[in-house]
Amino acid sequence: MSPIVILIIVMLALISNTSGYTTKLFKNLIRRPNLITKIATSSPSFSTRLYATTDSKPEQKNKKEKLNLFDIDIMSYELPSNENDPELLKSRHSTAHIMAMALQKIRPDIQCTIGPWIDTGFYYDFHVPNEPLTDKDLKLIKKEMDKIIKKDLPFIKEEVSREEAKKRIQEINEPYKLELLDSIKTEPITIYHVGDEWWDLCAGPHVESTGALDKNAIELQSLAGAYWRGDENNQMLTRIYGTSWKDNTQLKVYKKRVEEAKRRDHRTLGKKLDLFSIQEDAGGGLVFWHAKGTQIRRIIEDFWKDAHIEDDYELLTTPHMADLGLWKTSGHHDFYNDDMFKPMEVEGGEYQLKPMNCPFHCLVYKDTPKSYRDLPIRWAEMGTVYRYERSGTLHGLMRVRGFTQDDAHIFCLPSQLQDEIVGVLDLTEKILNKFGFNKFDVMLSTRPDGSVGGDDIWDKATTALIGALNAKGWPYNVDEGGGAFYGPKIDIKIKDAIGRSWQCSTIQCDFNLPERFNLEYTDSDSSKQRPIMLHRAIFGSLERFFGILIENTAGDFPLWISPVHLRLLPVSDSALDYCYEIKKAASKFGLRFEVDTDGQRLAKQIRNAEQDKIPLVGVIGEKEISDRSLTIRSRKKGDLGTYELNNIVDMINQAVVDNVELHEMNGIAIPVVDASTASE
Repeated sequence: MSPIVILIIVMLALISNTSGYTTKLFKNLIRRPNLITKIATSSPSFSTRLYATTDSKPEQKNKKEKLNLFDIDIMSYELPSNENDPELLKSRHSTAHIMAMALQKIRPDIQCTIGPWIDTGFYYDFHVPNEPLTDKDLKLIKKEMDKIIKKDLPFIKEEVSREEAKKRIQEINEPYKLELLDSIKTEPITIYHVGDEWWDLCAGPHVESTGALDKNAIELQSLAGAYWRGDENNQMLTRIYGTSWKDNTQLKVYKKRVEEAKRRDHRTLGKKLDLFSIQEDAGGGLVFWHAKGTQIRRIIEDFWKDAHIEDDYELLTTPHMADLGLWKTSGHHDFYNDDMFKPMEVEGGEYQLKPMNCPFHCLVYKDTPKSYRDLPIRWAEMGTVYRYERSGTLHGLMRVRGFTQDDAHIFCLPSQLQDEIVGVLDLTEKILNKFGFNKFDVMLSTRPDGSVGGDDIWDKATTALIGALNAKGWPYNVDEGGGAFYGPKIDIKIKDAIGRSWQCSTIQCDFNLPERFNLEYTDSDSSKQRPIMLHRAIFGSLERFFGILIENTAGDFPLWISPVHLRLLPVSDSALDYCYEIKKAASKFGLRFEVDTDGQRLAKQIRNAEQDKIPLVGVIGEKEISDRSLTIRSRKKGDLGTYELNNIVDMINQAVVDNVELHEMNGIAIPVVDASTASE
């Protein structure tokens, strides 16, 4: 076979090779050139077939294909969750027990505390009295775990009296378990054994036996410090984090997503793109919105406000603090005090920074008498609130001390409740869809022990929530007893571009505040009645939602919300006047154009715009000036062509209004002038 033929076949293979087999391909061409003709003529997928010939045994080929992540779209791959896969939850809980058992086999001096499942796996906290654990120890622990899994030991549930449980715990010298036992209020006490080798206080659930777990789907990830029971006044413990899945493919997908999540970290991108900062000189957990971040915030707020006004909400603005007596009336002082900042003295009285907006809205409701004809009342507010968070829990925009809630409260009649909830769900869907979120996990949380309000009102409210979800046709899970003490609720998690779930929206019925504030309306029979109060938030907090949005887009914002729509790139200083003329014309439409004035070569200007994640750039040279045109390049689609100035400004404006990218607009697919003829 001639070298030219071989070269052509190799090029065809590389074109068809989208699965990362390039290195393997060249090795096989060098070692086994006689395969080229046979494979190239017998298979439409040359590169894949050539890769397969490297395995002499068919079963090896299958094994490689099964574990090959290049055949999986890791962004759309649906990983199971604890909420939708009870077996996964069981396996993670069981893995935590096996990990603790393995560690105590290696280090008998270590004492166990608690080891729950979490969203991506599990953790377990240990008291390490002697030599501290290191990352090297994680490998030893994992090897011991593999041995336990291989033994296929059964998980055995046992119920014992409190006295018997206490006796056994004392025998194995586990003081933290004694504290846990004291906190368990129900009897009998449940214990889970792993074979006859290890046991722990536990309510379950667990898998049938250790052999039900796939050792290749488990990985110990990291060590961290954690205070016993989360109290910084208590003993510092050692926490081991692990991840656990149903098979090795799921583990590999998860690890790839972790890598991708690092690339999308909003803290890194926020600094790189000059969006926000946390200034430690001002104090932790306080967000400084920079100019570009504030631009995006303004767009988000404007859209949010307009959507609410269209949906017959009225907008309120309330103070940032109030007399401490208000928080005693609302119950926050008694039930929420640990999450509030300390009061400040003002002229002999005490004032409190607000942790929530709801008491303020109750005061506005009370300001004038209400009739049943006035209801429903829908009030919304972008209200900044302040909550005390320990410094160790602060995390970028996700966990802060001052943030803006997109709060709303609806006061309605019992007969209006379901329709109002449907309206909230419709508005939630509309707003989240606008920002690219259209996949939701929905949870209905029902009446807990110790709740306020009678059976009748709880039943009506729960029925209304269920009816609203059914009217929307949304699937949902039920968290029995997971509601707030003052009413049932719906929580909505959104899924981002790499499959992670984020808690954002919530809808809560409240029977407590109307009672505490003595809220009333006059009914049709002239009797005084309590309105039902609905709390709801769509973003949750503006800061946290912005962090999620940054990570969902990797900072590559859609055109309509990008802080800069287009950057103008003058080929020479003689083009600057035309650039500023274009910028001024665009600003009349509300378009956000900026001019690159650094004087760099065109290639460098384009590269800088790419790094700054600017959606569009406009190249301007002598030709564009003489033709009064603009050569457009898209960050996502490359060169789009050269267009008459007024036309392209109109098209960009329409793309922003329609919430689409410029290359999706009619007229863009057929450039007036090919971009290759643009000025250099």
